[in-house]
Amino acid sequence: MNFEITEEQAMIRDTIRDFAEKEVAPASRDNNRDEHFPLDLIKKLGEMGVLGLNLPSEYGGGGADYISYCIMLEELGRADLGVAVTVSVHLSLGGKTVLQWGSEEQKEKYLPRIASGEMLACLATTEPNVGSDVSSIETSAVLQGDEWVLNGTKTWISNGGVADIAIIIAQTEKSLGSKGLTAFIVERGTKGFSSRDLHNKLGIRSSNTAELVLEDCRVPQGNVLGPVGKGMSVALSAFDSARLGVAARTVGVAQACIDASVSYAQTRKQFGRLIGSFQLIQELIADMTVETEAARLLVYRAAAIKDKGEPATIETSMAKYYSSEIALKAANNAIQIHGSYGYSDEYPVERYFRDVRVSSILEGTSQMHKLIIGRAMTGINAFA
Repeated sequence: MNFEITEEQAMIRDTIRDFAEKEVAPASRDNNRDEHFPLDLIKKLGEMGVLGLNLPSEYGGGGADYISYCIMLEELGRADLGVAVTVSVHLSLGGKTVLQWGSEEQKEKYLPRIASGEMLACLATTEPNVGSDVSSIETSAVLQGDEWVLNGTKTWISNGGVADIAIIIAQTEKSLGSKGLTAFIVERGTKGFSSRDLHNKLGIRSSNTAELVLEDCRVPQGNVLGPVGKGMSVALSAFDSARLGVAARTVGVAQACIDASVSYAQTRKQFGRLIGSFQLIQELIADMTVETEAARLLVYRAAAIKDKGEPATIETSMAKYYSSEIALKAANNAIQIHGSYGYSDEYPVERYFRDVRVSSILEGTSQMHKLIIGRAMTGINAFA
């Protein structure tokens, strides 16, 4: 068992950290205030090879492993969780899903453009009446000749308003329930496909979230992703990949909370002493540090298992559940350490708190992950 990262992984970490500290972090407060999606930064990340970091080199990707992918997202999450969300969704829900389920023609058509950032990607399952229960999707797809006609509305779709391609999960045979779902690749500009950006979110305001509308949207047979009727499998595999990304980027937020708290505790004075000398402040920082390191190790363990090509669903659920919960606790502690200043965006900790709150909801709520873990441990299906 080796807890040291490789030279290549360290180089990726240092490169992303340098970019994040110099270009991402300085713009984070203004982007958050203005709900500005920093397309310029995303394009630069594409030029650096980040948007295809762990896609195969034959499709224009970097060929990196999952641990490198997690390191990259942690560094971006440390600077701006909204930017990390954009990259994570694009690569895990978009690129990796096309890689796993796409035909060779689809992979050759889309993956090089995804890897370069020429095309941004998203995946859409959530609907106004459908959240955790993907099997209840109402968006329909009806085969007419050599085209599928899609109708429905997707909501709370990360990257939805900026994505050039959207992987849409739709119902092709309602009587079959979850076995009647199918995945489709829908390109922006397709007649009947439109999006509307959602505003006034609590956090991750530098990321794009949108509603997608499909009105008699005609998609060719060649854009079916995976077999017809396997949409649930496509969605679940995408979630499994995306959940690791959520875990990694929230570890970055937790680390940012530690960094900000230590810096503040080393400069702020009360009662004639640095507040870092107060034992209860040290206790808060100690809790944050231990829990963040534990979360990071859970993330690395899940990534290492995936790198061996073995199933890591349970380990990924553990990492996602724990990381998102301790990151929110770390942000709360950081605000406490900063006192009234922590309640203002003069310091970044209030943004960390708002940004990370959604992490225990995205890609499966904490409650859903407890059910996944509990079912694995007991062998009893809570939904049976």
